Amino acid sequence: MTPAARTARIRTFSVSGLCAAGAAAAALTLVPSPAHASEPASPGVATSAGVSAAGVSAQADALADKAGQAATEQDDLDSWIRESLEVMKAKGIPGTYEGLHRNIMRESGGDPEASNGWDVNAQNGTPSKGLLQVIQPTFDAYHVSGTPQDLTDPVANITAAANYAADKYGSIDNVDSAY
Repeated sequence: MTPAARTARIRTFSVSGLCAAGAAAAALTLVPSPAHASEPASPGVATSAGVSAAGVSAQADALADKAGQAATEQDDLDSWIRESLEVMKAKGIPGTYEGLHRNIMRESGGDPEASNGWDVNAQNGTPSKGLLQVIQPTFDAYHVSGTPQDLTDPVANITAAANYAADKYGSIDNVDSAY
C-alpha cells in the first residue's frame, strides 16, 4: 500500500470513528435510558431551575402540536396555490407555483389571516390583508370571477394579486419585493 493510500485510509477510519462517536454521544444525550427516566430528580435542581417532568412533558406536547399544525398549514397553502393556478390558467393569468409561493412567504409567511396595520395603506384606513397582502381597492379592481368576493379568502387573494401583478409587472413571477 502506498503512503498516500495509507493516509487516505487512516483519514477515512478516523472520520468514520468520529461520526460514530458523535452519533452515540448525541443519542445518549437526547434519549435517556429507562434508568435515567425513572430516577427522581434531585429536589434542589428541579425546583431551583423551575423544571418539572410535567412542564417538560407539556412543552414536548406543545411542540408536537405546533409541528402538526405547521404541516397542516403547509398542506393548506399548497392546495390554495394549486387551486389558484387552475383559475389563473383558465383565465389566462400568467404565473408559476414558485413565483406565488416565494411572494406569499415574503408577504405573509403563509398566514391567510395576516394583516398589515402599520404601512401607509393601513394609516389611510385600508390595511393590506391575506396571503399576498392585498388592499381592498386593489382586490376589488383585480378580483377574478370564479373566486369568492372576499379579500381574505386564500384562493381569491392569491388570484387577485396574481392578476394585479400580471397587469403591472407581466407576471407574479417578476415580483421580487413588495408590490
